[in-house]
Amino acid sequence: MNTPLSNERVRLRALEPTDVDLLLRWENDPSAWTTGNTHTPCSRQRAWQYLQSHDGDLYAAGELRLVIETAGHDSRAVGCIDLTSFDPFHGRAEVGILIDERERGRGYGRDALELLKEYALNHIGMRQLFAVVPTDNDASIALFEGCGFVACGTLRDWLRRGSGYGAARLYQCLAPPRRSLDF
Repeated sequence: MNTPLSNERVRLRALEPTDVDLLLRWENDPSAWTTGNTHTPCSRQRAWQYLQSHDGDLYAAGELRLVIETAGHDSRAVGCIDLTSFDPFHGRAEVGILIDERERGRGYGRDALELLKEYALNHIGMRQLFAVVPTDNDASIALFEGCGFVACGTLRDWLRRGSGYGAARLYQCLAPPRRSLDF
């Protein structure tokens, strides 16, 4: 059954305390550190504290992290997707997505991003989503462009890469114009 946060292949669900091992694995993957704001290992205690304090209220916390699970009776977590830098006044948030290395290339990221996009723009009523994607991350570029995000600029020397810096591309996805209601 399809809902605002599920389709026939995946579902997006809130974090649970039992996700501590998943969160640790994903947060401690150094390959993810190059694009995110995490640059050091995460302890079990810190992951546990995050899970205990994260209530999933986008308006209160300014962020929403959802686990991407396969649909069906044999569901398993395959990644996570986030809304961060939420600005309710301007109606925008940044999207981040991580697919477990063992699950990449199976379309789960596309399904999750489409669900999150639909949820944010149509259910919550946001005006736009944006993403910052390294210019050398071909898979993420294909993902965001395939889901209707449009490149709107290049951020030079945006991401630290060892002793140097790399460029990133800024992507936006705008909600369709809303029609006014005439009474």
